[in-house]
Amino acid sequence: MQEAQELLKKALALPDKERADLAGSLIDSLDDTVDENAEAAWQEEVVRRLHEVRSGKVKTTSWNDVRQKGRTLLNGR
Repeated sequence: MQEAQELLKKALALPDKERADLAGSLIDSLDDTVDENAEAAWQEEVVRRLHEVRSGKVKTTSWNDVRQKGRTLLNGR
């Protein structure tokens, strides 16, 4: 456990990008199963959502509005 704490301390001292890359690698190492269809499914989802936005079926929300709503929800706890 002490070794893990030392590794964590070193990892937290890394720049943001390197910490994010390390975190992604650690998460990836926990998942042994690979869904061969996941990439195709995500591509279909992206295309579907793009069509919905372009057709006017759905409306987008600005980042400022999303951030404000998130802050309001967090402060309301």
